[in-house]
Amino acid sequence: MEIKVFDVDGQLLRTGIRQGTADRPPLLMFNGIGANLELAEPFMNALDDTSGIIFDVPGVGGSPKPALPYRPSTLARMAKRLVEILGYEQVDVSGVSWGGGLAQQFAYQYPGVCRKLILAATAPGVTMVPGAPKVLMKMASPRRYTDPGYMRSIAAEIYGGDFRKDPTLIARHAAAMKGATQYGYMLQLFAMSGWTSLPFLWLLRQPTLILAGTDDPLVPVINARMLHGMIPNSRLELLDDGHLFLVTKPKQSAEMIEAFLRE
Repeated sequence: MEIKVFDVDGQLLRTGIRQGTADRPPLLMFNGIGANLELAEPFMNALDDTSGIIFDVPGVGGSPKPALPYRPSTLARMAKRLVEILGYEQVDVSGVSWGGGLAQQFAYQYPGVCRKLILAATAPGVTMVPGAPKVLMKMASPRRYTDPGYMRSIAAEIYGGDFRKDPTLIARHAAAMKGATQYGYMLQLFAMSGWTSLPFLWLLRQPTLILAGTDDPLVPVINARMLHGMIPNSRLELLDDGHLFLVTKPKQSAEMIEAFLRE
């Protein structure tokens, strides 16, 4: 990815851009909570001909903290402005975990800009069926992004899937982390407090691909089934993996997503 910084209405956004060759809109990706854009690089590198756009949320990675707290609608508007600055009128939109909420909000808020929607390891907000409390407590702390040793000790428990089987995946993931500030992480938690997509899911008209891992301790697969039942033009695909299948199975994930985008 080529890394650039853009001024989006007074907020600097550190942005990763992958140039593809396909004659279709680029894929705008919303990352998980606390995640810097480098963590999505294995997936971005696995794409064949699709252009990609991803940015560090304010207060995370290389994007400075915002002047004020934000809501999902704020970030959706910011993302739309970034897309306009980059010269695009339309994008395909994907979101993983926390970023899946932003993807749902973007698709609802800007239906003419979002051509297709991909939701990975995500849920409809506070109305989700949660994972085990001890797993959620560990996820709620930014320590996993500031302490690589702590991340290695809890990764298998909170992410499941291939992280349970291959320690090298954990080490590689931890090495790519740039860290979220505690303030930035808290802003992300606050942004989703009280937010749910259930009232508008039935209004989404974009073709939607929902991906979920069968061994996801954070977002049980029932949440994907809930999204599939509520979004009219959607289909559900399950992967034999955990929460971070875009990281542990980047090639398989990219192939599934690009096949959907080419349809």
